[in-house]
Amino acid sequence: MSQITLPGLIDVHTHLRVPGGEHKEDFYTGTAAALAGGITMILGMPNTSPPLTTPEVMQAVLARAQKDVLCDVGLFAGASPDYIAQLVQLAPFAAALKIYLNDTFGPLRVEDVPTLRACFQNWPADKLIAMHAEKQSVAVGIGLAAVYGRAVHFCHISRREEIELIADAKMHGLPVTCEVTPHHLFMNEADYRRMGALADMRPVLGTPDDVAALWEHLTETIDCIATDHAPHTLAEKQSPKPPPGVAGLETSLPLMITAVAQNRLTLDRLIQLMCDNPRRIYNLPPQPETWVEVEMTPTTIRSETMFSKCGWTPFHGWEVAGRISRVTLRGQVVYEAGKILAAAGNGRVLGMSD
Repeated sequence: MSQITLPGLIDVHTHLRVPGGEHKEDFYTGTAAALAGGITMILGMPNTSPPLTTPEVMQAVLARAQKDVLCDVGLFAGASPDYIAQLVQLAPFAAALKIYLNDTFGPLRVEDVPTLRACFQNWPADKLIAMHAEKQSVAVGIGLAAVYGRAVHFCHISRREEIELIADAKMHGLPVTCEVTPHHLFMNEADYRRMGALADMRPVLGTPDDVAALWEHLTETIDCIATDHAPHTLAEKQSPKPPPGVAGLETSLPLMITAVAQNRLTLDRLIQLMCDNPRRIYNLPPQPETWVEVEMTPTTIRSETMFSKCGWTPFHGWEVAGRISRVTLRGQVVYEAGKILAAAGNGRVLGMSD
């Protein structure tokens, strides 16, 4: 198998840092990183500065995106007690609603029941609710899915106790789905002890047993691979108070292709996790004539070749089984041989042009 062809991949969990964090990523560099990683559609999170909690902010940010994006982009609305009355007006511009039940960057953590209740009562039923929920907060999300009879998607699940609870919920027919990140599949707490802030993210890296549980559930319980692409500059990571998060758009497919080469999952299952299921769960539009070509040759991940503005990865120096050689989006070659060929504004923005 010297070359394989995949459909354009979808990453439903990225942080594009617009507005307020453009020094570490912006719409152009973030979508360039996506294409270099074989990803042709991404969803951006709302914990920006200001956060994406009002129609006015959301429309302004979407307009900026439309000028700069190289691949297709949608944005999450953020749940906030201060702006909960504007959810219905915000919904037409958002791909989904994000609720943060645990620690997050910015002011979007939801800790009160009235806000949660309002989200489940007022957010349109045809759009998904996604949650940052860890440990016992996963039980809260499952309970809300059961009470209101509507789908809940759990972001970056990282612990055995969480994935086993989600598996139990699915066995009982509850409308829940979940995602896992490559860094939680390929790294554990020992990597944090070795690398320090460069391997610090939220949720924090788990134990080897947590990692084993994620792999055990990758063939059935887990629905999506999502990167939680969260770039920060090296200066920020080396500061006295380093922020959590790592880049992931350019390393996700090479890592997962390596798992395929090692017979840890099938190629068909990879396509389900990184294309079919994300599109179905989030009801995302099709991308005709869109595919990714991967050359199956041993390759070393290098920070210096990254398109992400942050310019580093915790996977620097890792050998992977393949590299992305060409990406075609709607019949146009947009990435080839390490070069971005698309022009700014080439991508489509969900909520404005879908």
